[in-house]
Amino acid sequence: MKLQGTIALAAMFATVAPVWAQEFKPIRPVEFVVAAGPGGGSDTFARVVQASLSKSGLLTTPIIVTNKAGGSGAETFISAKTSPGDPYKLYFGTQDAYVLPLANKLSYSLNDLTPVAAMVFDPFLLWVNPKASGIEDVKGFIAKAKEQPGALKLGGAKAKEADETLMTLIEQKAGVDLTYVPFKSGSEAAIQVAGGHIAANVNNPSESVEQWKAGQQKPLCVFEETRLEDKTVIADGMSWNSIPTCAEAGIDVKSFAQPRTVWMSAKAPAEAVAYYTQLLTKAAETPEFTGYVQRGAQIPRVLTGEALKEFVDKHKATYTEMYRTNGWLRAEN
Repeated sequence: MKLQGTIALAAMFATVAPVWAQEFKPIRPVEFVVAAGPGGGSDTFARVVQASLSKSGLLTTPIIVTNKAGGSGAETFISAKTSPGDPYKLYFGTQDAYVLPLANKLSYSLNDLTPVAAMVFDPFLLWVNPKASGIEDVKGFIAKAKEQPGALKLGGAKAKEADETLMTLIEQKAGVDLTYVPFKSGSEAAIQVAGGHIAANVNNPSESVEQWKAGQQKPLCVFEETRLEDKTVIADGMSWNSIPTCAEAGIDVKSFAQPRTVWMSAKAPAEAVAYYTQLLTKAAETPEFTGYVQRGAQIPRVLTGEALKEFVDKHKATYTEMYRTNGWLRAEN
């Protein structure tokens, strides 16, 4: 009987042990490494997730936010490569994680990262300072750009990334020649437009809304197939819904949304990836996060697992073709 009891007990532990091994929960501080400087869109995104997790009690261990904006954000993903399998580091960015290596020789690749979640999508708008530029609408923007080819300066976050790519699409569709001025973040570009140092920028709603309220910027159009839904008046008697799509205003670029993404390093434990996937999905439902989405006129869409991997593959392929057209694509790609 004793032998049978011992065998039964051993069998029970053999069954239960793998379940225990699959469990993961942080027992020390978690670091959010952000591929942008303070105040930028990715930084705001990471800090909203931090607040969402802390205030809701979804994560009780401390969360440390670290900014690594060097190399247009590449420093963040390079640091992921140097910490393979670390279950206490999450990396926050956009499509930059898989787009940066397309045009730049970097010491990391997409294979050094594990996708965890895309938590929301940001639409892009074309913004101007009407007082400094004299531009009031898309028709005026195109006319001014054609008056002096190359003289109209358009700013954005980083070089050869989403903002500059969008500018090249504007040039192609509107038949104009613009000069791109890269900055460390979208918020910095917005400040430059507000100060009249550059004529325009392409930016997400959240990074220019305060300048709009202050009368220092004006949105001309949104790069989406349909107008944004929010009809709450923001400034000048206008809501996000009042802004025409760029296609209806005269620039035939229908959709150019940017995902806000979260990554772990390669070889991250599967149980840790599963834990953070579930955690971030819950965070997206908190009042702090849904309020952030509403304030920024963002597109609420959460992708994880195979759906996220499929999106990344397709989005990377789209950027590859655009980079090839622009002559930016590295030979290795």
